[in-house]
Amino acid sequence: MSRELNFNQVKETHLKTLAQYVPVVAKVHGGNHPEFYQVRKVYDELAKNAKDAGVEKPDLKEEFVKLREITDNYTVPGDVCESYEAVYNMLAELDKAYEAYKKTNKAMKRYK
Repeated sequence: MSRELNFNQVKETHLKTLAQYVPVVAKVHGGNHPEFYQVRKVYDELAKNAKDAGVEKPDLKEEFVKLREITDNYTVPGDVCESYEAVYNMLAELDKAYEAYKKTNKAMKRYK
């Protein structure tokens, strides 16, 4: 249960901040880093699915797979600002919390 709360807490905290940062980073860095436009598109899908799920656990597996691929596992380019780095770090933390919850959920189902 604590892992579910952890995922939900990370989701609530990071999605609010990401909603502010992602559009700005895309505008500032998209010219030099066109992959960030893909990050923004996938983030928008992820945020919508998370919001639509409400308190239920959203199915975000596909979005995180895409983000890991686009970002080379959230590797921050060397020529970007702190906001760009913060976006990748928040997405990585959200991904990690989602994976931890998913593993815990699978383990709990085996014991039922």
